[in-house]
Parts: sequence; C-alpha cells; structure tokens
Amino acid sequence: MLLQAPPAPARALDGTRPGPRGGRGGRPDEHLARLTSAPALLVGLVVVTLLAAGPLQGMDEAAHGHWARELTPGLQPFIQHVLDPIAGQAVCLPVLAVVAATLSWRHRTWRPLWCAAMAELAFYGGVGLLKVVLARPAPTTDDADLFDGGLRQLGWSGISFPSGHAAEAVLIYGTAVYLVGRWTNASARTMSLLRLAVGLVALNAAAVSYYLGWHWISDLVGGLLVGGLLLRLLVEADRRGWRWRSRRAVVARHL
Repeated sequence: MLLQAPPAPARALDGTRPGPRGGRGGRPDEHLARLTSAPALLVGLVVVTLLAAGPLQGMDEAAHGHWARELTPGLQPFIQHVLDPIAGQAVCLPVLAVVAATLSWRHRTWRPLWCAAMAELAFYGGVGLLKVVLARPAPTTDDADLFDGGLRQLGWSGISFPSGHAAEAVLIYGTAVYLVGRWTNASARTMSLLRLAVGLVALNAAAVSYYLGWHWISDLVGGLLVGGLLLRLLVEADRRGWRWRSRRAVVARHL
C-alpha cells in the first residue's frame, strides 16, 4: 500500500491543531497539554506507585468494600456483565481494530493498523509487565502490599496494580480517537465529544471496578496514569515516524 499523508494537519492529543509559529491555540490547552504530558504522567505514576507501596495502603484498605453486593445486589449482574466489560479487551480491541482497519483501507496505508498494533503491544508490554513486576495482591486477599502476590502464587489475583481495565480505557479508546483526529477531517466539536467519551469510559472503568470491590483505589489511579503515559508515548512515536518519512520524501524528490 502507498503511504499517504493525513488529510489535515495533525491535532494535538487534546484535539487542538497547531497554531501560528507551531504554538497551540489557547492558554487552557497549553495547561492541559502540560498536565497530560509524558513527563507529568510518568512523575504521577511513580508517586502513586511509591504511595501504594506504603502510605496509601491504610486508605486503600479502609475504603475497600464489595459495595455492589452490599448496597445494590440486584444491580450487580448488570454492573458486572454490562458496564465492566466496556473497558475490557472483548469490547475495546474490536472497536480500535474497526477504526484502524477502516482508516487504513480508506487511505491505502498500513499506518493506522500499525498504530493500533503498537497500542495493544504497549498494553501487554507496559501494563502487563508492571503488573507482574509489582505483584500486588487483589483486595480478595486482604493484603495490599506490593510484591506479596504474583502470577505464580495467586494467579490473576496476584497482579492487581495497576488496573488493566483503567489503563485499557485510556490507551485503547484513546488510540482510536487519536486515529480519527489524525486521519479524518472530524470537526473540533466531534473530537471534543470523542475525548469526552473516552473520559467517561475511563471513569466508568475505575468506578465499576471499585464498586465491585475488584481493585484498590490506588490500582485504579495507577491504571489511568499508565494508560495515559503509554498513549502519549505512542502518539509521539507516530508523529516522529511521520516527520521522518516526510523528510525522506522531500530528499527523494530532490535527488
């Protein structure tokens, strides 16, 4: 397939297009970009991980409960089997695959599919690796200490931090929205609605996991942060790839 450039200048991850002289549109967008930059998200993840290793454990244990079973037992099946899977692989991965495949076919390029594959690889290689290394037991064990669990010792209940569902909600759905913004002429309003949808899905993933009693609070915060960090790194890698190909194409035309 031929590699074609996107139909419009690439939006920033927050949806804004580059302004004059390479700047962004407005001051609120600049603040948002800084708060959700890779360095800021990395610092946040490190801080939350360190706090989860000790200072936050008392809060995690005090705030934990099987709230769905205790408060709304009649709604638990709906929460568990309808709301919770929205951020799971069975739902979010097909959504990303359809978006990427459609854009790849329309523009006759593998680039969106490559980006989708990298997002999935980042999830397993980034979030999965952190889970295995940190080996935090799930709340079902009544033990919030890092390194006390492990896949071999406790199975899936031994790798609770960071939350995979929270990370997927940001990374996988966020990648789909990024691809729409980069490869279509979607309006600013449409992009704002799509970003809002990703935020709501991420909030749903965290709230549902907590309400069902499946994660400590710090697991969920860590999941959101690592999902955002991996998304930022993926977007930057994709943009660098385009800049490199653009420079190579310019050089080739002058040979």
